[in-house]
Amino acid sequence: MELCHKWGIPHSQFRGHGDGTWSDLDRRKALAYAHYLRSVCPTCGTRPEEWDEHLGGDEDAYRATTHRCTGCQLIQDRQKTVPDGDEGHGVKVALIPTSVAAALELHSQHH
Repeated sequence: MELCHKWGIPHSQFRGHGDGTWSDLDRRKALAYAHYLRSVCPTCGTRPEEWDEHLGGDEDAYRATTHRCTGCQLIQDRQKTVPDGDEGHGVKVALIPTSVAAALELHSQHH
């Protein structure tokens, strides 16, 4: 259903059945999936039911862990160089492949 939601297609079409029109079952599935998505915490990705033992969950359903994303680290390091005030307003830090960065640098040197 995640791909159907993302692509805006009926589940029956995704499965290779039907002609792409939305059946009643497709609509019910899409609405159920939308309801499910609204129940997921946007920060941690869990649902309250997963933690609630009265609803079949477990208070120990997940463990917190850490990991380092090198890309996020590079972005945060570069973000520190963005000036404060008006000069830094609207400045975004993004990752681009090294080969693209080299090509852009070469292009800027010739123009």
